[in-house]
Amino acid sequence: MLQAILGNDVAPGDEKLTQGDPTCRVSEPVVLKALSLPAPGGARIVAFEPPVTLACAMAQAVAAWLAGSVQPLAQGYFRKDLTALRVGGGYECRRRNRASTGPVSEHATGKALDIFAFAAGAGGDAMQVSVEKPAGLTESRFLTAIRQSACGAFRTALGPGADAAHANHLHVDIEERRSPASRFCQ
Repeated sequence: MLQAILGNDVAPGDEKLTQGDPTCRVSEPVVLKALSLPAPGGARIVAFEPPVTLACAMAQAVAAWLAGSVQPLAQGYFRKDLTALRVGGGYECRRRNRASTGPVSEHATGKALDIFAFAAGAGGDAMQVSVEKPAGLTESRFLTAIRQSACGAFRTALGPGADAAHANHLHVDIEERRSPASRFCQ
């Protein structure tokens, strides 16, 4: 579905990810390079730096969140369009928090994304907001609003202050919890 939207740069993921170890299978893997977000005056392209492999359902959740929350927040706080996300930790077959034991991470199914920074504006007007070290009160408030919006868009949203493993990025995932309405946000 995302591949059909003009301006999106989404490619099919490695088919091997749908097979093999059941704890590390990705349903409908896609490689997310860029998304086209609706904006006044025409669509805006948001790049993923570097491109990231996700389950299609997670990519759709990210696209909806960016269009419905992050882009409007960037416009409201900075009067700039969102242009890129500096990301890491899409699909990766591993345990939670890179521990040697314990539950498997949602990254192992492609249902999680780690975001280290948000870029807005272009050219000499460009800026980057680091999740770990926001520069000033406006960036801090922007990141607080981002985290609050992530709590509604995803089942889990963890960032700086949640624990040591999430001190430098925002982790979002769509893993269902005990109740479909429950969320884990810190």
